[in-house]
Amino acid sequence: MPAGAGTSSYDATYAAWRRDPEGYWAEAARGIDWEEAPRRIFDPAAGPYGRWFPDARLNTCHNAVDRHVAAGRGAQAAILWDSPMTGRIETLTYAALQGRVARLAGALRERGVAAGDRVVIYMPMVPEAAIGMLACARIGAVHSVVFGGFAAAELAARIADAQPKVILAASCGLEPGRVVAYKPLLDAAIALSPHKPDRVLMLQRAQAEAALLAGRDEDWLAAEAGAAPAECVPVAATDPLYILYTSGTTGKPKGVVRDNGGHAVALRNSMAMLYGVGPGEVMFTASDVGWVVGHSYIVYAPLLTGATTVLFEGKPVGTPDAGTFWRVCAQHGVKAMFTAPTAMRAIKRDDPEGRLLAAHDLSRLEALFLAGERCDPPTAEWCAGLLGKPVIDHWWQTETGWPISGNFRGLGLFPARFGSGGKASPGYEVAALDEAGQPLPRGQSGTLAIRLPLPPGCLPTLWQADDRFRDSYLAAFPGWYNTSDAGVVDEEGYISVMSRTDDIINVAGHRLSTGAMEEVLASHPDVAECAVIGIRDSLKGQVPLGLVVLKAGVAKPEAAICGELVGLVRERIGPVAAFRDARVVSRLPKTRSGKILRATLRRIADGESYTVPPTIDDATILGEMEERLRGG
Repeated sequence: MPAGAGTSSYDATYAAWRRDPEGYWAEAARGIDWEEAPRRIFDPAAGPYGRWFPDARLNTCHNAVDRHVAAGRGAQAAILWDSPMTGRIETLTYAALQGRVARLAGALRERGVAAGDRVVIYMPMVPEAAIGMLACARIGAVHSVVFGGFAAAELAARIADAQPKVILAASCGLEPGRVVAYKPLLDAAIALSPHKPDRVLMLQRAQAEAALLAGRDEDWLAAEAGAAPAECVPVAATDPLYILYTSGTTGKPKGVVRDNGGHAVALRNSMAMLYGVGPGEVMFTASDVGWVVGHSYIVYAPLLTGATTVLFEGKPVGTPDAGTFWRVCAQHGVKAMFTAPTAMRAIKRDDPEGRLLAAHDLSRLEALFLAGERCDPPTAEWCAGLLGKPVIDHWWQTETGWPISGNFRGLGLFPARFGSGGKASPGYEVAALDEAGQPLPRGQSGTLAIRLPLPPGCLPTLWQADDRFRDSYLAAFPGWYNTSDAGVVDEEGYISVMSRTDDIINVAGHRLSTGAMEEVLASHPDVAECAVIGIRDSLKGQVPLGLVVLKAGVAKPEAAICGELVGLVRERIGPVAAFRDARVVSRLPKTRSGKILRATLRRIADGESYTVPPTIDDATILGEMEERLRGG
C-alpha cells in the first residue's frame, strides 16, 4: 500500500501479532537466510525473560552483504560515503564491500580473533567503521563500537569490560574547524585499562597520521590488503553480535547485548514495515555509528534489506550550511531520511524560512523520520510545512534496537499527531503503569513499560550481567520491561513520551512533566530550542526553570521574550506549574547524539558539584552555563 494511503492495515497487522506472536515472528524470519532455520521460535525458559530462535544458526554478514552479491546486486551501491568534512563522496558497491569485509575479517582471524572474541571499534564516520563491524560479524566476533573521540577514561572502562583481543581505530576524527587526534586518547585508555588488546589496527587519515607502537599497532589498510579473505562463519542465533555501552547510574557502563538472530529478523522486518524502504532504495540516517541509531539504520537494517545507505561525515549546520541535509537527499536520491529533532531545530534556527531547501530537488524524498529524544510539535510542524512530506516521530531506545512505536509506511500511514511517537510496533505491548506497577486507564500519565517478553531485536541481557539487567529493567514492575520514560497511551493507542521519569518534577506536591512545559516554550515563534529543568525551591520543593535558544535574527529584548514565555506556560498549563523564570542562552549542552544534558544543567543550577559527562559534545559550554545559571 502506498505511503499516505487513505486506509491503514496497521490495526489488522497488530492484531495478527497479538493473536499469534510466534507465528508473526516465524513469518518475519523468512526474510533472513539461515544456516539452520528456526524450528522453535521462542524459549521462555532461557535467559532473564526468554530467547528468540534458540535452535537456529546464521551469519549476519552473509545476510547483509554476500547474499545480495549472490542475488545479482553486486554492482549496486551499498554505502554512499558523503563527507563535507573532507570534500569527498565515494561509492562502495556490494561487491566491493564484500571484498573489503572479507579481507579485514581475514586480517582479524590471522591475528587470533575467533567466534565469540571481542573487538572494540573506535572510529569516525568513514566507510571503514561499517567494514569493521561487518568483518567482526563475518567471523562471529563480537564488536563494541565506541564513539570516536570518547574520553580516555570512558574508553578504558569499555575496554576493561569487553576485554577485546583487537582494537580497530582511526588516527583522527574531523569536527568543524578542528581535527581530533584519536591515537593519544586510545593510548591513554589502554594504559588505564587493566586489560590490554593484543593488536591495534590503525586507519591512517591524512589530516593527522598517528605514530604506531611497535609490536602492538599496525597499519589497517596494509593488514587488510595482505590478508586472505575469510568466509562467513555461522553462529547460534542467540550468540551476541555486538555490545553497545550506555551510561550506567553506578558509573560502570552497561553493555547492551544484541544477538544475531533476533536482531537480523527484527531490523529486516522494520525496514519495509516502518520506513517503507526496499532493496535498491536509498536511506539517509544522519547519526553516528557510535550510537544505536547508527548500528541499526546506517549499517545493519539497510544492508540486510539490500538497500543503499548514506554514511555522512558532517553536521546539520556549518558543513557548509543549514542546507547540507537537503543537498544530500537530492544528490543521492534519498527515499527516507532519519535524524534527531535537535538536528532539525538547528536547521530551523539557522534557516527558519527554509530558503536553503529551495535550491534542491527533493521529489524522491518520501518521508522524514525523527527519533532520539521527544520531538516538540512546533518542530515537527515546521518540518512538515517545509517539506510537504510525512514527518514521523518514533520512539525507541538503545536497549530495544528498533522502534517501540511509530507510524508505518509499509502498512499505509494512519493520521499523524505531532507530539506523539505514534502507535506501538507489532511486537510491543505498551502501557503506562502507576507506581505499584498496575496499568493505568488510557489517557493517564505514568511510567511507560513493555509487557514481557520483549520482541526479537531487543537486548536479551547486559554483557555478563544478567542480575544487573534484571535489577535495571525488570525488577520495578514484574512482568514488564521498565523503559524509564514517562508518558501516556491514549484511547486510540497513540503513545506520547513526555520525559524520562527523572524529568518529572514535584512542585508543591504536583507531579509535572518538564516535557509538557518545553512543548509550550517551543511553540513561541522566536524560540529555536529549549529545555526545562526542575531546580530546588525552599517553599515548593522544586520549581521549573526554562532555558531557551532564540532563532537567528531575533532582535526582541530578552526580558520581553521571557515575559511572553512565562505567560504562555501560565495560560496553557496553569499557575500550578509555578513557571516564573525563563532565560535566554546562546546554546544548550548536549551529548554527541543531540540529547540535552538536563541532569547536568539541574546540578549546575542547584549549585551542586558535577562531573563532565563523557558523551558531551563540547565541554566548554558548561562554564557558560555556570555563569548564566549561578550568576542568574
